Amino acid sequence: MHALQEQSRFKAVVDTAVDGVILIDAAGIILMFNPACERLFEYATFEVVGRNVKMLMPEPYRSEHDGYLTNYLRTGEKKIIGIGREVLGRRRTGATFPMYLSVGEAEEDGLPIFVGIIRDLTERKAAEAALREGAERLRAVVETAVDGVILIDERGAVQMFNPACERLFGYAADEIIGRNIRTLMPEPYRSEHDDYLRNYRATGEAKIIGAGREVRGLRKDGSTFPMDISIGEAKQDGKSVFVGILHDLTSRKRTEEQLVQAQKMETVGQLSGGIAHDFNNLLTVILGNAEALSLRLKERAELRQLSENIITAAEHGAELTQRLLAFSRRQRLQPDVIDCNALVRNMDVLLRGTLREDIELRVITAPEPVLAIADATQLESAVLNLALNAQDAMPDGGALTLTTNEIDLDPTSLGAGFDVKPGRYAMVVVTDDGTGMPAEVRDRAFEPFFTTKEVGKGSGLGLSMVYGFVKQSNGHVTIYSEPGLGTSVRLFLPLAAEKAPTKKRRKEEAPVMGGDEVVLVVEDDPFVRGHAISSLQGFGYRVVVAADGREALRLIAGGAQPELLFTDIVMPGGVSGWELAAQAREMIPELKVLFTSGYPLESLASRGQVDAEARLLAKPYRLAELARRVREALDAPA
Repeated sequence: MHALQEQSRFKAVVDTAVDGVILIDAAGIILMFNPACERLFEYATFEVVGRNVKMLMPEPYRSEHDGYLTNYLRTGEKKIIGIGREVLGRRRTGATFPMYLSVGEAEEDGLPIFVGIIRDLTERKAAEAALREGAERLRAVVETAVDGVILIDERGAVQMFNPACERLFGYAADEIIGRNIRTLMPEPYRSEHDDYLRNYRATGEAKIIGAGREVRGLRKDGSTFPMDISIGEAKQDGKSVFVGILHDLTSRKRTEEQLVQAQKMETVGQLSGGIAHDFNNLLTVILGNAEALSLRLKERAELRQLSENIITAAEHGAELTQRLLAFSRRQRLQPDVIDCNALVRNMDVLLRGTLREDIELRVITAPEPVLAIADATQLESAVLNLALNAQDAMPDGGALTLTTNEIDLDPTSLGAGFDVKPGRYAMVVVTDDGTGMPAEVRDRAFEPFFTTKEVGKGSGLGLSMVYGFVKQSNGHVTIYSEPGLGTSVRLFLPLAAEKAPTKKRRKEEAPVMGGDEVVLVVEDDPFVRGHAISSLQGFGYRVVVAADGREALRLIAGGAQPELLFTDIVMPGGVSGWELAAQAREMIPELKVLFTSGYPLESLASRGQVDAEARLLAKPYRLAELARRVREALDAPA
């Protein structure tokens, strides 16, 4: 009874076991095959009992089995019996699966029998493969990440250092792994780090963990750089580890600084343009009255000289406003195809007569013509400004070199912050071997009114004028300078595809004539209006006057019949000069129009305040120019 009970219990254990249990004899014949084996191999028990166990084996196990069993029975050499190993099983369908097989030996009727315990490894292998693939993917992500990924333990020792970190900090991974993270920190972060980590472990107070902040990193060469760091915490074997994601901010910071600089330059440019407009109104009155006074003082030479001095000063003021407009990119340029080689060579005499005797001038031009599209007068002015600046940088004398050449530029040629259109450019370079500039001066060199010269020695508009002219010409300008090594300013201008035209000699202009036509003068500034009235009346014209556009329209509606409308463009009252001209021509279709403004035509056209082809007399203007332009407007075909 006891034996039967034991046998019943043994059968229950075998039949309910999760793992497969198989029994074979010394010849490899299957004697027992439990339900778990049926599920594993997809055979019913009656289909396998009495057959060789090789039927459950794929190659190469099947071919090797009989030889292994025979060798064991003869020599006792064990390869799996009493040990266990991973092998492959073969299902009824022919499919294989991984399994762990442990074999024990027993004896029945004096002959050996073998008990195999089989555990299916399919799920475990799949899980291991998934884990391995996940780890490989994660490794690939970390290894190829653009941002730095760093892992440290709770003591601050570096455990992982990806290739992006190597590029950021200049260390190889094996140089930094195992060392404290403080190696990568400049002061004050280095001194604060250990206390912060201890405080976090003791109190849980997070200052950066779980968030992010902007800090500075320390490279192997000792230089520092800005970076954004975000840190997360994880647990590994019950201990904290910290993962840091590091994003280099160097390029972004440089771009931000350049954007701020560009915005500052644009703001100052707008302010400069506005100042120039108002100043031009004043100069129109000063210049006009000084000319009128000069004409009346022909017989009084000593007094006439005073009026000529006023005219000269007013013309210098006009040049100053042109520099302001050049910086704000609102001046009117007259671009043409110019040979930079010829222009620079032609300036040789002018520069030698202008520069001090202790300045050695060298002119080196390209062997072939360098043709640019630019305003020749403004380019000459830019080169002259740069030459005078260079002279000031060489108080004890030195060499000033002017060179020309052609150059290929792409978006990366001039560095970040330059929106360079790829192509070939004409290059004019002005180089001196003077004192050079420190970085803080070089970065502000193009700002208007910025100067390192003592009071009264410079307006601070020279380089800003160069900057404005080059940018308005769709070019670029760079400064290379180091203290003690001199300065090199390079102008890059659009390259022309055609040859420079030969200039025709100007014909002798006929003397300007006045007239007796009716001119409607519309000007809001009372001083400029008064000057225009007296000047036009002096030329013989009959003048009708209005202070703004609305008053002018009322005069025309009331019966005034002017033959020419001479009007300012930007005026108060809600009606601009452009709108006035359009409405006035509806009432007088044959009306001729001459605009005037302290703003350049390009600036007004870009804002839609006047057509780019409109006839414009820019302020300030000389009397002769006013007379000529009024006569041209009246004589022009309808």
